[in-house]
Amino acid sequence: MYFTYVLRSQKDGMLYIGYTENLDKRILEHNSGKVKSTKYRIPFELVYFEACRNQNDALHREKYLKSTYGHRYLMNRLKNDIL
Repeated sequence: MYFTYVLRSQKDGMLYIGYTENLDKRILEHNSGKVKSTKYRIPFELVYFEACRNQNDALHREKYLKSTYGHRYLMNRLKNDIL
């Protein structure tokens, strides 16, 4: 099982979108500063995730969520959580 996930930085409120096979481990990596692209924005909280049966689907979903339409989808989906 693969997961596409969205993290929100508690420092600056910005979102980070990624995918992984082990969601718990990946969140720990983000929050411990082991991920180069997010280490200056810790701590993070998980605000959204989707499960996919294979890696290609998870990667495709990650790319979609990073697109303009994907951002709109996330903002609509999370409008009560993010505000």
